[in-house]
Amino acid sequence: MNNKALQVHLVCAGKYHDFDFARLELLKLLSENPAIRTSVASDYANLERLADCDLLITYTCDLMPSAAQTQSLREFVEGGGRWLALHGTNSVLEFTADGRIATPGDHEEFMAILGSQFKAHPPMGSFRVENACPDHPLVRDIPSFDVVDELYMMKLFAPLRPLLHTRFSGNCAPFVDAEWPDQMTPVFYLRDLGDGTVLYLTLGHCRGHFDTSPARPTVPHPERCAWNYPVYYELIRRSIRWGVDSLN
Repeated sequence: MNNKALQVHLVCAGKYHDFDFARLELLKLLSENPAIRTSVASDYANLERLADCDLLITYTCDLMPSAAQTQSLREFVEGGGRWLALHGTNSVLEFTADGRIATPGDHEEFMAILGSQFKAHPPMGSFRVENACPDHPLVRDIPSFDVVDELYMMKLFAPLRPLLHTRFSGNCAPFVDAEWPDQMTPVFYLRDLGDGTVLYLTLGHCRGHFDTSPARPTVPHPERCAWNYPVYYELIRRSIRWGVDSLN
């Protein structure tokens, strides 16, 4: 048994996703370790909490920190902190006059910490995820798997250590960055920064009936994507252990 509480800070909020669902699922997973004590926020305010934290977890979309908050995040990671970033954390979106989706470069300092910025995804569907580092404890004994989710195409800012990856080429309309040549793209990766590390898992889209408003009034059927698969929960469980128990 741990001799002290393990401190986690969760930021879960933004646009176009069912954050209530994601927040609840993440809190249930965190509660599996009785030593973990979690604070929950809907933005990047009060980051002084990170001084006491073993792990930061973010599940966001179109939610960006201020310049001062970005510096606090960098200092947390460079000082030895661990950050589990999920799905849309690296996503900032703008809708153009002709109906396309742009991903502006106004937050490159933030994206540089994460190591990537979301640029586009093809229409949601099934794709193959392959194990890129089978000897690493985070993905050891995780076989290749098919998943229905958003396949993130990204701009990369730093050397990354891919743990899981997939291959894609084709069109990602209606995104401005629509055409992508054949390439491997990371799905789950480590990004070292100073004495700390960011662990990023791009899977995990979820959307409820009302989460596209005002672009669309409702979604006919809730979208749960990777949350429907036991392997996704296993990856998050291992990621939490990596953050608080130093699983390397």
